[in-house]
Amino acid sequence: MYIQTLTTDESSNTRFITTRFGNVLGSNGSVINRFKAQIEAGGPVTVTHPEINRFFMTVSEACQLVLEAGNMGNGGEVFVFDMGKPVKIADLAKKMITLSGRIPNKDIYIQYSGLRPGEKLFEELLHNKEENKETYHDKIMIANVRVLPFQDMKLAFDQLFSLMLNEEDEYALVHWMKSLVPEFLSNNSEFETLDGVNEKEKIDIYTPNVLDSK
Repeated sequence: MYIQTLTTDESSNTRFITTRFGNVLGSNGSVINRFKAQIEAGGPVTVTHPEINRFFMTVSEACQLVLEAGNMGNGGEVFVFDMGKPVKIADLAKKMITLSGRIPNKDIYIQYSGLRPGEKLFEELLHNKEENKETYHDKIMIANVRVLPFQDMKLAFDQLFSLMLNEEDEYALVHWMKSLVPEFLSNNSEFETLDGVNEKEKIDIYTPNVLDSK
């Protein structure tokens, strides 16, 4: 959101473009690398939940689409890549175990560790309130998202930074984040109690120090 508002800053001559897509196979931090190391160590392979799934894309695909999006963008767009169908992480683990010449849950066991606080079962590339616009590339779409004036967003972020310095009140910080992004819903988290609170209170997120005034 902040990067998008920079497009409305008349003092900036930079084209800011955002791309949104899922996980890149084999990249730093990829689950593939973690599973490979666990299999080489004899297991177990750890998965948080049997139903958890994610979108995946190869490094070459991601690089090609990012370059293409950068070429077609004028500034301020959020490009969304077609990631195909999501993949179950448990199925990915089983396939990697099989490809290593071992039998899942016999030679190498899969261990379910449980969802971590805030972790989603299902990954969405676009919130359902947003719509996509097609481009000339069948794998690249443009998200229809709200763009705010730069000065309004700057005030909102100044308030965000102020709350970040106050480590004693995490609820106020998360409350402000949910005000900035009304679609932000907590999952498997203590902050679920704040979900929807912004709509009830109708907070004006662009009024500085609004939380201090409350």
